[in-house]
Amino acid sequence: MKISTKGRYALRLMLDLAINNTGEFIPLKTVSERQDISVKYLEQIITVLVKAGFVKGLRGSKGGYKLAKKPEDYTVGMILRLTEGSLAPVACLEDSVNTCERANDCITLELWRDLYNAINNVVDNITLADLIERYNDKIGNDYSI
Repeated sequence: MKISTKGRYALRLMLDLAINNTGEFIPLKTVSERQDISVKYLEQIITVLVKAGFVKGLRGSKGGYKLAKKPEDYTVGMILRLTEGSLAPVACLEDSVNTCERANDCITLELWRDLYNAINNVVDNITLADLIERYNDKIGNDYSI
């Protein structure tokens, strides 16, 4: 499993909106400059985030984007699954019911299931608020949520 640039950039975009939250809408161009990601690519990602209700958008001169909820309400897993789809390391674990004809005899299935559970355990237990805390520790900032 490899997280694409779309998933990584979506996480960076959401984190940027969280870290720089003043209650005002933040222009995508500002995020683009801070994150060194093209506005065109961010426009594709923001459309998905708005449609899912993760982000609110406002058009016009005072327009831009901001999180729809508090940073602690978003897990890394939520953001990655929205942009990446399944995080399963093998196709047979992507659906809730494993329809692989070898499932009962597969020696490696337990390994893949353990890996999948480990991935989910990490991404589902780290929130944007946790990442903000890591960011603050790294830069010595006193940003509060």
